[in-house]
Amino acid sequence: MTTDAQTDVFEAHRPVLMGVAYRMLGRVADAEDVVQEAWLRWSAADRAEVREPRAYLVRVTTRLAIDRLRQVKARGEAYVGPWLPEPYVTDFGDTVPDTAERAVLADSVSLAVLVVLESLSPLERAVFVLREAFGYPYADIATMLDRGEPAVRQLAARARKHVDERRPRYEVDPAQRRDLTERFLAAAAEGDLAGLMAMLAPDVRLVGDSGGKAQAPLRILENADNVGRFLVAVAEKGVPEMSFRFLELNGGPAVLVLSGDTPDSVLQVDVSAGRIRSVYIVRNPDKLRSLASA
Repeated sequence: MTTDAQTDVFEAHRPVLMGVAYRMLGRVADAEDVVQEAWLRWSAADRAEVREPRAYLVRVTTRLAIDRLRQVKARGEAYVGPWLPEPYVTDFGDTVPDTAERAVLADSVSLAVLVVLESLSPLERAVFVLREAFGYPYADIATMLDRGEPAVRQLAARARKHVDERRPRYEVDPAQRRDLTERFLAAAAEGDLAGLMAMLAPDVRLVGDSGGKAQAPLRILENADNVGRFLVAVAEKGVPEMSFRFLELNGGPAVLVLSGDTPDSVLQVDVSAGRIRSVYIVRNPDKLRSLASA
């Protein structure tokens, strides 16, 4: 296989590899590093031993992501305030025409699910991602992870039970979610407390991620009154040279708030029964760099 052909094959699979790595790590820069390392392994591989390039590349990427995740967990780094995944652009476009498949991919990369995945072991997370998001058979996952199929099935069952017990259940109607996001943004920007209260579920939660590097609540805010009043206070303070941009992030509509040309924050909501049940705000500047040109 020529060098150009090697590159073409790898680039054809890059979106899948990035999808696996990001779901494993929840960090765009780390996922990109893993995919780059997978490219180095691919470029040095003996072509005679690679019968299925996609399977080989997914296996290499998964194992590299497991190693990276173990390193992160071993460091045990303390994070200031609530943690959210780094926002990730997920405009599937025409690459995923099947509606059901698109819904599965979007759900598996949602902020709510990725927060739950953070509490799984690296192996459990790998099995969950490969099985639930990408539909790999247990036998293939066992080969990728160098584990027996019964052990992989046990890991999958344990991970699925953990996720099902902890993940919130929300509607995924994109049109309704986009409409509520737009109305929520307008009411929040205007400091319209009554308008906000009409959209917020009584038990709404606001999760703000700053990493201690920007202003955001250092604990999760609960109930409509606390969340509404916090958002009004934020609106009164304002953002210099503020503008908005709508993007598809983590499988759903989101708002990128800009201060001039600099990303200030990302806002996303989850919806159920026509009300906003969760508000996510990412303000950690380290997690917004990749969106500067989005």
